[in-house]
Amino acid sequence: MTWPAAIADEAELEDVMTRPDAALREDLAAVPGDLLVLGAAGKMGPTLCRLAKRADPARRVIAVARWSEPGLRERMESWGIECLSADLTDRAALAALPDAPNVIFMAARKFGSTGNEALTWAMNVLLPGMVAERYAASRIVFFSTGNVLPLVPVNGPMPDESTTPAPVGEYAASCLGRERVFQHAGAARGTRCFGIRLNYAIDLRYGVLHDVATKVLNGTPVPLAMGHANVIWQGDANAWTLRALRHADAACPIMNVTGPETVSIRWLASRFGALMGRDPVFAGTEAPEALLSNAAWAFALFGYPRVPLDRLVQWVADWVSRGGRALGKPTKFEVRDGRF
Repeated sequence: MTWPAAIADEAELEDVMTRPDAALREDLAAVPGDLLVLGAAGKMGPTLCRLAKRADPARRVIAVARWSEPGLRERMESWGIECLSADLTDRAALAALPDAPNVIFMAARKFGSTGNEALTWAMNVLLPGMVAERYAASRIVFFSTGNVLPLVPVNGPMPDESTTPAPVGEYAASCLGRERVFQHAGAARGTRCFGIRLNYAIDLRYGVLHDVATKVLNGTPVPLAMGHANVIWQGDANAWTLRALRHADAACPIMNVTGPETVSIRWLASRFGALMGRDPVFAGTEAPEALLSNAAWAFALFGYPRVPLDRLVQWVADWVSRGGRALGKPTKFEVRDGRF
């Protein structure tokens, strides 16, 4: 697949991000039937739904959300996606949703968790339990996060799926709770589940690269304490999530999903500086440990990400330099104490 040297606007961005390949089409063909996406109006949901529809235009793709963003529902409907409005925490509303053999569960809560921990646990643990009961006969792919894994030395082995979770803070602990709830659904009822431990998805409008590029452009100090990160193009993360439906199982496998590079934040800021004609300003020094993941299993199953790191860096540098739209949702990748 050929990628553009730069991405002009949001229309082209969403087109590029939702181009299916033969591998996605093949894996979706193995899981026929309607696709229901719960919590579809977040940062990744709209493009995931559109990617699924483009990969299999005849399939019914149903997006469920509360639709607080003006115009989003109408835009998704223009892509051929059926949009339903529901508060998933309302048991009656959840029960009234259509049955579907394939479910992607995206609803979650992260930012604002500190100070409102009870709501975070309800969204990240109680709601997954409700969904696992409602869709016990379906395949369910759900999102988790690399935050459930421990901080590790940047010069040592990265955590893989055999690493014992060691979440820092209540947000990460609640995400481990989500994993355990779906694992219980598999053990107790045979529900076929698959978990996606993602960090960090890259969209030109948000993400670790956008955060760093914006700081470099504005002369804002780039914090170095969390000195390294893993990233992956959102289009690849979406494709792998959809392809994971084929691998959902009562054993509830959970996969690290990210790119192959351990990205130095200092290097990243310097690269953006060179591309944007700025001298980056740094704050602090790199800690010896960082939040990192080994995604070797994902690469073995799905192949390597289609969009390489430096192409993403060039796209983001161009986008930010031209004043491309930002979602205003910083990743807070630099947080080390688990307080979001």
